[in-house]
Amino acid sequence: MSIKRLILSLLTFLLVVLFGLRLLDSWRQPQIQSRLELYQTNLLLHAAEWQEKTEKDSGVKSAREALIGREPLEAAQKQYQQTRKSVLANLEKATKQLELLKSNVPVPAPANIKPPQEIDLSAETYRSAQVGQLQDSINELEKLIKELDVKIGLLQAKQGKIDRALQTWQSASQENTRSTAKTADILIGLWNQPARILPNAQQIIQKSLDGWFRYQALTQLYQLQQREEALAKLQAQEAEIAEQAVVKLAFVGGLPTFGFLIGVGLLIFTIAQWLLKKDLSLLSQNSNLPWATPWDAETVWQVFVVGFFAMQLLVSIFLLPVLVSLLNLDPASFDLRTKAFSVFATYAIVAVGGILVLYFSIKSFLPLPSEWFRFNLGGNWFWWGLGGYFTALPLVIVVSLINQKIWQGQGGSNPLLSLALQANDRVALGIFFVTAAIAAPLFEEFLFRGFLLPSLTRYMPVWGAILLSSFFFALAHLSLSEVLPLTTLGVVLGIVYTRSRNLLAPMFLHGLWNSGTLLSLFILGSGAN
Repeated sequence: MSIKRLILSLLTFLLVVLFGLRLLDSWRQPQIQSRLELYQTNLLLHAAEWQEKTEKDSGVKSAREALIGREPLEAAQKQYQQTRKSVLANLEKATKQLELLKSNVPVPAPANIKPPQEIDLSAETYRSAQVGQLQDSINELEKLIKELDVKIGLLQAKQGKIDRALQTWQSASQENTRSTAKTADILIGLWNQPARILPNAQQIIQKSLDGWFRYQALTQLYQLQQREEALAKLQAQEAEIAEQAVVKLAFVGGLPTFGFLIGVGLLIFTIAQWLLKKDLSLLSQNSNLPWATPWDAETVWQVFVVGFFAMQLLVSIFLLPVLVSLLNLDPASFDLRTKAFSVFATYAIVAVGGILVLYFSIKSFLPLPSEWFRFNLGGNWFWWGLGGYFTALPLVIVVSLINQKIWQGQGGSNPLLSLALQANDRVALGIFFVTAAIAAPLFEEFLFRGFLLPSLTRYMPVWGAILLSSFFFALAHLSLSEVLPLTTLGVVLGIVYTRSRNLLAPMFLHGLWNSGTLLSLFILGSGAN
């Protein structure tokens, strides 16, 4: 074995361990999907307040019912109770794991911990770290359950189920979570008979509740205090928010449905054309035509191990921490705009480093055959990209629904999604857009579809290269719950590229996909308050 292969082998082993641990760690993390469902539910609750105009116009009323449903409060309560059930299940799992760790059940020490020979503390150190992490997780889950109880109680009260609401709040008020307990006590006082208004009720409600829930609690407070002017102002604000919520709900719910139907139509057309025309169909175009690949598997191995995975590790574990330390910065104090710029800078460094590794790896094979890394501005890349986007929608949605059943809300999500959900700052949103909708499609499509997929056609059929490159594309996002949906998206991206033979097509598709996701997250996030 050459020195180069030995180094690549050792580096590969290290990366498999480290990134494997990150994948396993994502297994314990919640998906963002449950949060998105609650955010959409909150929009639905705001939209449910949009009533005055709908009562006068039967057509508008029917459209409202189609968008919001006939029983929006009941539907929202079911969603919150379902989320609570999922959180409670995770709490029970974490509690059992903590009990096992605190007992005398042996815990294997990680291989990378090497304590002094005279004292073997590795297992105990590992156990202590796990206990601390689990306890923090349990505290967060318990707090979340009580916050959900407060909101479930408001939904019950709004439906006239006062006794059940009081019981729900009573459970939340008995816990040690002070802010949640105070909020629950205030709500109990507002809806009790006779009512009682606790000190600082308005300030606590405004601080601890958001969106529709804040509106309902303040409405009850102002009515009891007979503050007609404050109540009228609050109702006017909510009426304006309700109209905006209807538009937002139509976008995040209606447009994907419309795109889903277009995608189903395109799928039916594409499959029917393939069955009727066979080799003359769009789906058969270039389907069995491999690339003339001048390099071997070792070059591909080198590009991905050094240029992609090792580059990520170098930047995230070594380069950025050193830079933060030299500049005396505290990442915990970063605002959303700074975090957005940090994400962009990290991705840009990884992308530039990866492209440089790719260039020097294939430099000796230049000039390449004409079909490699082709960018044809005059081709039909736009229609391939747009058609691929609509076709991917129903496929990824169906796979995601199945995926949700498998993972039950666990498996982690891309951390960028959580940050984008908070992006009410336009500058931060713009930075996220540049990162996700421009930088990511350019770099990832250049690497996975432009280099990996064609290189694999030297060793397997085109369809096999599409599947394998799509699987690596999904794994690279380091979230177990996203492997199936992203593999499905990768397959569509691969089909679009192999048929169009133009990298602009999958880049455009990828950009559309990420843009739609970001815009939906921004709309849902803006509706939270």
